[in-house]
Amino acid sequence: MTDAPTTGPDDTRTKVAIIGSGNIGTDLMIKVVRTAEHLEMAAMVGIDPESEGLARARRLGFEVTSDGVEGLLAMPGFADIGIVFDATSAKAHLANVAALAPHDVRVVDLTPAAVGPYVVPAVNLADHLAAPNVNMVTCGGQATIPVVAAVSRVAPVAYAEIVASIASRSAGPGTRANIDEFTETTSAAIVEVGGARRGKAIIILNPAEPPLIMRDTVLCLVDAPEPSTREEVVASVERMVADVAQYVPGYRLKQAVQVTEVAADTPLDTLTPPDGGRPTHQVSVFLEVEGAAHYLPAYAGNLDIMTSAALRVADEMAARRGQAVHS
Repeated sequence: MTDAPTTGPDDTRTKVAIIGSGNIGTDLMIKVVRTAEHLEMAAMVGIDPESEGLARARRLGFEVTSDGVEGLLAMPGFADIGIVFDATSAKAHLANVAALAPHDVRVVDLTPAAVGPYVVPAVNLADHLAAPNVNMVTCGGQATIPVVAAVSRVAPVAYAEIVASIASRSAGPGTRANIDEFTETTSAAIVEVGGARRGKAIIILNPAEPPLIMRDTVLCLVDAPEPSTREEVVASVERMVADVAQYVPGYRLKQAVQVTEVAADTPLDTLTPPDGGRPTHQVSVFLEVEGAAHYLPAYAGNLDIMTSAALRVADEMAARRGQAVHS
């Protein structure tokens, strides 16, 4: 399939710019071109004039700059851009969002900076579509928080722990520089979006060769004394997995959802809040995320789920904008 732009002169789609010409930004650009319904790719922004992402964007006929966000602001067509994706780093995002704040653009943040509200499309897509800046949490968060939310909508989750295992090859400089932000942002979003009372996140960079597809483990401690409640938990998780797979086709259960009784002598004091009672069961969910291989290899599901989720959010923002204009 070609990456050539598909927009025409009568196109009413929202123009977008991407800051960050690395792997994530380049994959996102190709997704915008190939699969977006309401978005039009306009500009690619980087800081390395020799980057492959800028070169590819230039070949496709988009505006490019290697002068960072200041170069974007200086572009003649900047006023026509409605949405900016930030695919840089948590630290860089703080400077980028400050520079963009005076301008009438929406920002979709793919870094773990957590400036704006957390958005996980399958859980709370409609809640923050009017926000000037939305945060896509992390790759591990996008993969696992939907499952925590699926459990918590059936049974109270006292504690949720997620482990995201990704191929070392798919962890670029930005990912490696943001490990601390990954754990902090994901843990916070497990509580705020997933609904758990406490949350913990762990990321593993697996150096295995050949590289392994992204795997995620979700563990929830819940109060589910009745068999019918446990059956509802399983059904809820299965529905949620299907919902996420609508915009991340490679997202799937690796094996059946497990619900097991917590033994009376299992020490939980360091995990669960002191005033919430003792959970009765543990829910274990094992996931696999295979990338769509638009630009990145299929094993890089951790990057693909971020770009797919960000595209889903921006597309919905643009759709709502179009509805408002024509109403």
